[in-house]
Amino acid sequence: MSDPVILAQELRKSYGTFEAVRGIDFEVEPGTSFGLLGPNGAGKSTTMRMIAGVSHRSGGRLRILGMDPDEQGPRIRAHLGVVPQNDNLDAQLTVRENLIFYGRYFGLPKRWLAAKAEELIDFAQLADKRDARVDDLSGGMKRRLSLAVALLAKPEILVMDEPTVGLDPVRRAELWNLFRTLAAEGAALLVTTHAMDEAARCDVVALMRDGRLVRTGSPHAILESTSTGSLEEAFIALVEPEGKEGDHA
Repeated sequence: MSDPVILAQELRKSYGTFEAVRGIDFEVEPGTSFGLLGPNGAGKSTTMRMIAGVSHRSGGRLRILGMDPDEQGPRIRAHLGVVPQNDNLDAQLTVRENLIFYGRYFGLPKRWLAAKAEELIDFAQLADKRDARVDDLSGGMKRRLSLAVALLAKPEILVMDEPTVGLDPVRRAELWNLFRTLAAEGAALLVTTHAMDEAARCDVVALMRDGRLVRTGSPHAILESTSTGSLEEAFIALVEPEGKEGDHA
């Protein structure tokens, strides 16, 4: 077994008196897709920010590739690819120009970058849009370009916040085919989502509510443990408010 690329133990994050993440434990293995599933406000994005080293934890232990993100954030981020919920692309530049621009921002060698940009354009299935401005791309094309930007430095961990939000089922399936290719090549994928069908595509799912993990396991294992027929039914069963049955007494 390989060492986990992400290890969280009693991980916590507070903002004043509000505790956004309340002592969660999980680990992510290389080459696996790990989905954080939960409603808005569950603590998913807060957890992602701690993993990326842009928000310090309030308590617990967190190791990314064996390093502490609070102390070695820049080193860790050199091995991370991040696909934010909102595309951070320059709308006036072309597909290829965006890749070159971000590659230079990351400090990648110019000669190497020219070839890498072409490779990623092909990977993202954007060859016929190489010279098109981002403003002229569809939503699905923009998401594929954001993924290509995140892959410029060949990251060991790909962190994706709602990566297919707003896309139709066909475009979502296309992106997940790309994700599976990356996992097969050894990259670990960390995905936040509140879409049940999206989470069902992950190898491991962690159901999150009010800053806590209520269940972690493969989609199949979670369905078996809750005797439900879908992740949506399982989630509803697991997040039933405590004491609800007693309210009828």
